[in-house]
Amino acid sequence: MRFRYLGLIGLGVSLLLGLVGKRPTPLAVATGPLATGRAPYAQWKYGPPATPDYFPIAVWLQSPENALKYKAAGFNLYVGLWQGPTEEQLAALKAAHMPVICEQNAVGLAHRNDPIIVGWMHEDEPDNAQPVEDPNTGKQSWGPCVPPERIVAEYQRFRAADPTRPILLNLGQGVANDAWYGRGPGAKLSDYETYVKGCDIVSFDVYPVAGLDRPDGENYLWYVAKGVERLVRWSKGQKVVWNCVECTRIRGAKKATPHEVRAEVWMALIHGSRGLIYFVHQFEPTFDEHALLDDPSMLAAVTQINQQIHRLAPVLNSPTIEKAATVVSSSAQVPIDIMVKRYQGATYLFAVAMRNGATKGAFDVKSLPAKATAEVLGENRSISVVNGKFEDSFQPYDVHLYRIVAAPL
Repeated sequence: MRFRYLGLIGLGVSLLLGLVGKRPTPLAVATGPLATGRAPYAQWKYGPPATPDYFPIAVWLQSPENALKYKAAGFNLYVGLWQGPTEEQLAALKAAHMPVICEQNAVGLAHRNDPIIVGWMHEDEPDNAQPVEDPNTGKQSWGPCVPPERIVAEYQRFRAADPTRPILLNLGQGVANDAWYGRGPGAKLSDYETYVKGCDIVSFDVYPVAGLDRPDGENYLWYVAKGVERLVRWSKGQKVVWNCVECTRIRGAKKATPHEVRAEVWMALIHGSRGLIYFVHQFEPTFDEHALLDDPSMLAAVTQINQQIHRLAPVLNSPTIEKAATVVSSSAQVPIDIMVKRYQGATYLFAVAMRNGATKGAFDVKSLPAKATAEVLGENRSISVVNGKFEDSFQPYDVHLYRIVAAPL
């Protein structure tokens, strides 16, 4: 996710050509203790809030001077500080009441009793190839990834220095993209089973539209769900799983649409993500650290997404009800994935079309009265539910969020 990402692009674009034409397989919704509810932050004195109404929505590596602008857009957390934390950065974040997860340097540890810091973080993307400089020529090349055992050792060191905060590890797109050429020599998929032991919160970044180096990246939004599902599985559901989300061009002409960004967000949430980190930089054709703030239409869309998540935070933080519903898609090429929650007497069914095509879903929800009504949140419409069954149409990557209650007599 950080700036060395640009250099990795040159390692082997041709390796991606073999992907064209391969059909992805549907994903199963992830499960596990932390994927199905519980306040995961209560064990840390200075961790993120453990209240039911808190859902972390972070922005990656931004100047604290823009904290109030991000807060207005529904962000409640900073992750990463450029060459920090510094005293000035922490003072600015305190003034804006914007908590941060940052590196555990001397300045950070001097603030170990300061609640503005709610977590520590490893170096970014240790699973990617690392820069190596030839001592004789000074030329830089790419070497192996950071050994996962080193990440586990650093985790123990961070915990020994301060056990009152969780430690975040963000991994690269190799979590989801098996064709990713940027992991360096000797890397293997099984490394991730060790990486996830070196943190309390594990995240990853994959940007299907803006970051896959392929012309049809919009057909691979499901990589987001695949990566979340893998992290839940590799960590045996015992780590808090977050993920990163694209919303800018990053380095090329293509960027995800607001509709695609919303789909990526809900694919992640339905598959077990407990927090979001937006990547908002643009590198080309000009560098813009806060490109999201300079894109009015995308900023409005992201703000709307964030606000809806905050409204639904108590629902999202409640246990997932496994096997509480089924859905049959009318198109075998467009699976629909779902998550079911029950909160304050209502059943919530969150659904997303997982591929770039239209379909219709036939839903069957258990434990409902004979007649019920499904309010489609944010869409100003409702659907009759009879004996737990209803149908709805999905355009490509549609997200429908249903709140189901008994129909009035």
